[in-house]
Parts: sequence; C-alpha cells; structure tokens
Amino acid sequence: LKGSGNRWGSVTLCLLPPRGDKVEIEAIVEMSSIHSLITEATDDKPNIVLIMADDLGIGDLGCYGNDTIRTPNIDRLAAEGVKLSQHISAASLCTPSRTAFLTGRYPIRSGMVSDENTRVIHSLSVPAGLPLNETTFAAVAKKQGYSTALIGKWHQGLNSRYRSDHNHHPYNYGFDYFYGMPFSLFTPCWPDPSRDTELAISCRLWICVQLLAVTALTLTFGKLSCWFRVPWFVILLMILFTFLLCCVWYYSYTSGLYWDCILMREEEITEQPMKAERAGSIMMKEAVSFLERHREEPFLLFYSFLHVHVPCPTMENFIGTSKHGLYGDNVQEMDFFVGKLLDAIDNLGLRNHTVIYFTSDHGGQLESRLGHVQLGGWNGIYKGGKGMGGWEGGIHVPGLLRWPGKLPAGKVIEEPTSLMDIFPTVAALTGGTVPQDRVIDGQNLMPLLQGAVQHSEHEFLFHYCGVYLHAARWNPKDSKYTMWKVHYVTPVFQPPGAQACYETKLCECSGEGVRYHDPPLLFDLSRDPSESTPLTGDTEPLYELVIKTVADAVQAHRKTIIPVQLQLGKELNEDRVWLKPCCGVFPFCLYSP
Repeated sequence: LKGSGNRWGSVTLCLLPPRGDKVEIEAIVEMSSIHSLITEATDDKPNIVLIMADDLGIGDLGCYGNDTIRTPNIDRLAAEGVKLSQHISAASLCTPSRTAFLTGRYPIRSGMVSDENTRVIHSLSVPAGLPLNETTFAAVAKKQGYSTALIGKWHQGLNSRYRSDHNHHPYNYGFDYFYGMPFSLFTPCWPDPSRDTELAISCRLWICVQLLAVTALTLTFGKLSCWFRVPWFVILLMILFTFLLCCVWYYSYTSGLYWDCILMREEEITEQPMKAERAGSIMMKEAVSFLERHREEPFLLFYSFLHVHVPCPTMENFIGTSKHGLYGDNVQEMDFFVGKLLDAIDNLGLRNHTVIYFTSDHGGQLESRLGHVQLGGWNGIYKGGKGMGGWEGGIHVPGLLRWPGKLPAGKVIEEPTSLMDIFPTVAALTGGTVPQDRVIDGQNLMPLLQGAVQHSEHEFLFHYCGVYLHAARWNPKDSKYTMWKVHYVTPVFQPPGAQACYETKLCECSGEGVRYHDPPLLFDLSRDPSESTPLTGDTEPLYELVIKTVADAVQAHRKTIIPVQLQLGKELNEDRVWLKPCCGVFPFCLYSP
C-alpha cells in the first residue's frame, strides 16, 4: 500500500494465474475504502473499553433522570448506544462487586466475601486477595491476542507473604499493564489542604530524632569520660525528648495516608502518599497513552475510576461547579474525564471499532456525610444504598454500551442484566471461551443488545450481603412486564425512622443488625420499583406461587455453591505490618514524584 498518508493512494494487487506467473495490477483507490476493508476484516475482534465508577448512584446521571448534575459525556454514551435500565451488581460493596465483575461469578464462589462486618479488603497490609485460580475477562482477552490494561482502582489485594511479593497484583490476572491505586480511596487519602505541611514535618522528624539521639549519646559518653560538665538531668531530659519525638514520628507513619494511599505503575510505587486531587488527570494521561500505543492491535482497557468515592478529591477548577457540593463537583469532573477518553478514541480513528461500556460498582453511600451535608450519591427512586444487602439502591447501577454500527443508538433494554455478564460478553467479543470447569453466573449480553433475543437469560438473580443471601429476584420467562423480588433479610436502619444505617455508618449483614422475615417480603418491581409496599396473600393472588418458586430457585442455587476459604474473613483480613508496601527502604516512604 503506497501513499497511505494521503486521502488517495495506490495499491498493488498480485494475481497468480493457474500457470504460476505473477501479474501485478496497480490501482488508484480511496484510502477510506482500504480502511473500511481493514475494519470489516477485524470486526470479529473489536477493541473493548470498560469504564467503572466507584460508589456512583444511578440517580446521579442525566440519562437516568438527574436534571441537576451535568453529565453530558456519559449521557452521550446513552444516546449513541444501549441503556440497560435493570442493570444489577452482584454485591453492594466494592471488593466483592468487582470480583464478580472480573470473573462473571458470584463472589461467594471465590471466597471474596465475609461472615463478619469486614466485607472488603480494608488495607494493603492484609494478605487477602482474589484467588489466583480465578479467571478474569482480561485473561480471556489476553489469550485471544489482546493487549490488556487496568488503569485506576484495583481493590483485589496486593501482597500475601511479604512486602513486595505482589501475589495479588493485576499482572497475575491477565492484565499486561497496570497504573493506578492497588487499594481504594478513603478519608485519609485527601485529608485537607494542610497535608503538604504535614508530610514535610513528618519527613524532617526522623532527621531531628537522629540528630538528638547522636547528641544525647555524645553528651552521655562525654559525661562518663569526664570530658563535659553537663548535669545528668539535662542529658536525661534530652534522651526523654528524643524518645517522645521518636514516638510522634512513628505514629505519623501509622496513618493509612502513607501505607494505603499510593499509586503504582506496573509493580513500582510512583507516589507514596499520592496526591489524590491530581490522580484522575494522571490516570487519564496513562489511558490515552495506552490507546495510542495499541491503536494498531486489539486491546482491552479497564478504566476503573477513583471517582466518586469519598473523600471525593477534586481539582480546583471543578470545585463549586455543581449544585450538590463536593460530591456533585466530583461527578462532573468524572464526566469530564469520560469525555476525554471518548475524544481520544474518536481522534485515533477507533470509534467504530471499539465497544465502550460504562457502569458503577454499586450504589451510592447514604451514610457518607461532610458535617450535615451528604457526601455520597443519590440512588434515585430506589430504596437503600451501598452496603445494604438486597435493597435496590445498593445494587441497581447504570449500564451503558456503545458500538457504532453494531449496537442500535438510543435503545433501552428493561430486561434484568448483571455486572457479571461482562465476563462472558468479553469472551464472545474476543472469540474466547468461558472456563468449563466452574460455574459462570453471567450471560453473554450480545444477543440481547443486538435484538436477537428479547428476553434476558437471567430468570433468577441472587443478592448477597457477605456470605448471607438476603434477597432474590424472579423474572418469569412467560411474562414480559413482571419482576418479582423476595427479601429474606433486611438491615435495621438507625436511628429509628431513618432510611440508612447512620449510627453504624455501614449496615450489617447478620445478627442484631438485621431483621429476618418469615414470611418473606415480596415486591413486584415492575409496579413498585421503590420497594415501598410489600405484597401479601391478601393483596397478591400469586403470592404463594411466587414465594415457593423463588424458594425452590434459592435452594437449587445453594447446591451449586462449593465451600471455599473466605478471603475477607477474620483470618485473612488482619493487618500484617510486614505486608505494608514501601517505595524505599523502610521506614523512609514518603512522596516520590
């Protein structure tokens, strides 16, 4: 192919007649035609970009009904692609939800759940992590020749035996490249603008400790050798002051700011602690760079936002731009970055050959507050939120897919779908196969998205809180408009009359923190999506049939669960100081530009 840099070029065709002589024919062709031929030839393996927000409420997006927060770029995805209106997360907390997303399996199958209140990986100093025998969609795509990358939040573990073994690093799960946060944002990661002063002081405390210690030892030796006439009480006071200063210095390094708020490129720590407010812009540059490097080959990019998890670190030029305080500002900043990613894909000529998916790992957190102002998301008409077991507000998430020319624009699908569906969908798009040696709970979305089928493959979906099954939904195959939801356990909201767990900050899964329902609560989500009025045998003729059908499905489902070690249980979720990641020689672990 000659002249490929211009609109017009020449192509030489080599024809081999039966007698074996070669005949060359040169033709002038329009380059766009050649590009179309190449695109059509490779459409069997499109690029895949998976975008996941953190703690985003479904009611925070314009395309799902919000008219007070500006999200034009995410709304553009909905207008140019397919919107899933009944998209469900497999868990209402980060770690188990992302496990299910990565593997296409309920997290209880891999042990990424807990029978206690510690239901996520709570720091980088624990050995917990996604078991290495689990297969992710990245591993499936990589096997089919895709270049794979994870940019952003991981939260599936890091070390298991010592500080830098990186046993649970994304590298071990099919990702060729990683840049981002191996843990998750939490309050210490963006304490306040005075943090830089705090870091500077901490950095110099150790130097002061060493100087004072040397001075005290010198004076002590001099006193014993009769070189100095320094009173003993002065030397003792200096030793005591050195000890106290050393304690202050050591305490400053117990903060999660130093040990958990870090950024990594591949297996190297690049910032410790990270500057959270600028992490979003750095990660977007990494994403665009990945697209540029791999534009000529099939790739899978999992862009995992740190937005909009508390403490919502936001760049200064977005502060005060929304009607909903810091949280709204952070949502709008996230939408800005989505726009940057979409523009990069378009500018590289990858638009028509790239499948883009956008979602959130679960619903917004209602208990998160800054003073008297809510700092978490809005879950729209749905009851409950993050960490609340089976209530819709914690598991009903956005689902947007765009693939120009392959998926219809502006289509809305009201059938139940799951974050677990992305795993088999990626397998289908890349030409791979799902593992046959384990249960895969997700379903390939492509037939539903393209209209080949009209009904979801999910007749039943099960909703866990830790190891405890709290609820289940039934989408009858012979009914297009009915969606039954049965609750066996629900969290006890507090204080009385509240709609969240404000006193405990996160709802519990068992014990005194929950209410057990016998008979179960029944809702018809097609008529009551807010789950406000439970149905009874007096108000619903099909009550007994629905309760029995769902109970039979739950019993059958439980028979497929093989007991495994709980990764988020007490044994593996306890801190081990020797697992704390470090950018240098312990304990000198400060910001590394």
